[in-house]
Amino acid sequence: MTTKKFKRNDLCLSLCGLNCSLCPMLIRGGCTGCREGSSCYKVCNFAPCSIEHGNIDYCFECEEYPCEKYDGVDLHDSLITHRNQKKDMEKAKRIGIENYRKEQMLKKEILNRLLAEYDTGRRDVFFCLAVNLLELDDLEIILKEADEQTVNMNLNDKSDFMKKALNECGERRNIELKLRR
Repeated sequence: MTTKKFKRNDLCLSLCGLNCSLCPMLIRGGCTGCREGSSCYKVCNFAPCSIEHGNIDYCFECEEYPCEKYDGVDLHDSLITHRNQKKDMEKAKRIGIENYRKEQMLKKEILNRLLAEYDTGRRDVFFCLAVNLLELDDLEIILKEADEQTVNMNLNDKSDFMKKALNECGERRNIELKLRR
């Protein structure tokens, strides 16, 4: 057994491809990310593997990627969706981690606005899921439309409007905005 410590500096994209910056657990302050000692590390199959392979930052940097650890990884969700885990990992590899991080930071800004301006305290998980699964362009269009059409609405009506708009976009893109347990 190795004595090396698992190091994780990127709280935007996890080692295995989860978009941590869009996770309700991290947003609520209940997660420190996949660092040694955190709740994620204790159940993570990928962190010990990272140590064995020289403390790689992202699985796509490994010669063995994708390995058997990815078999079925996207079939079930936890508090964050795993649905795009492999797809997002491939995208980060293709466009480069810095470009991927920039895109995720724009999504994080949209999520912050949704939580601040459209959440009644009951939709944080839904908004995180929608921002995680929908494309940035679609999210920007929906937010612009909502900003224009919800000016005189109370918070409950604004929240309902946003949920409906996100669900309709998901339906058009054949994306179900519901966690799979």
